[in-house]
Amino acid sequence: MTVKKLVSEDSKSVVIAIEGRFDFSLHQKFRESYSSDNISGSRFCLELSKATYMDSSALGMILLLKDHAEKLSGEVVVKNPSESVKKILEIAQIHKLMTIEG
Repeated sequence: MTVKKLVSEDSKSVVIAIEGRFDFSLHQKFRESYSSDNISGSRFCLELSKATYMDSSALGMILLLKDHAEKLSGEVVVKNPSESVKKILEIAQIHKLMTIEG
């Protein structure tokens, strides 16, 4: 279980990659990955291609990221969710709240 962060040169694009289980144990690391990014119009890409599992607390963490992005007039895009994670996102209807690519 890891959280990796990559910020673009202009600091307006932040990629947060989750590997392994995305659950409450990542809460602190996940929050730290975006909370210091406060540039207006930022785009947060949540890369989930290597996430093997997601629970309801992870859905809540994604919503907290969305709230953070909206305060900055930014957006959140979920990218490349694995098949198992994609099913959970569909059940939770996350596509109604943010873009899911891949």
